[in-house]
Amino acid sequence: MKKIAVFASGFGSNFQAIIEAVQNRTLEAEIALLVSDKPGCKAVERARENHIDVFAFSSKDYENKAAYETAILKELQERGVDYIVLAGYMRYIGEVLLSNFPMKIINLHPALLPSFPGAHGIADAFHHGVKVFGITIHFVDEGVDTGKIIDQFAFHAEGNESLEEIETHIHQLEHQYFPITINKVINA
Repeated sequence: MKKIAVFASGFGSNFQAIIEAVQNRTLEAEIALLVSDKPGCKAVERARENHIDVFAFSSKDYENKAAYETAILKELQERGVDYIVLAGYMRYIGEVLLSNFPMKIINLHPALLPSFPGAHGIADAFHHGVKVFGITIHFVDEGVDTGKIIDQFAFHAEGNESLEEIETHIHQLEHQYFPITINKVINA
């Protein structure tokens, strides 16, 4: 069984969907570690509630990105992690992790790439007036949301939805399709 590490920085609703998918065997994997740059976030709490190891750090405690990524890499290697899954991790992945996990870092983005990359994909798409919203699951490379696309899932907006309603629909897609897609990638 493949071992994954989930990286999260916030509430962790996608992390929770991954946990539940592992529990109900929709995702055949072991969550070996949660990595978080926000030690007090809800995702860390979710990990502890589910007896999942946590490596939580503050980037301020390290000289630079290479230093904290080296510390993360050590944790990943100690646990024999096969894939990294980014589920709301709000830091760019650097050379240390990219070079050690080529085509093995999977990200979830809440817009249909290549349109609307970056941290505000949903709001950017909404304010641009798009009619089709969705999510993109892709491999991570050195760019911002530029890695090879694995899969995309979309819906057509009626046009009268609020930003909050669009966000809710996006999160439903994420929770439904992210674990399934992870499973397809790691167990191919």
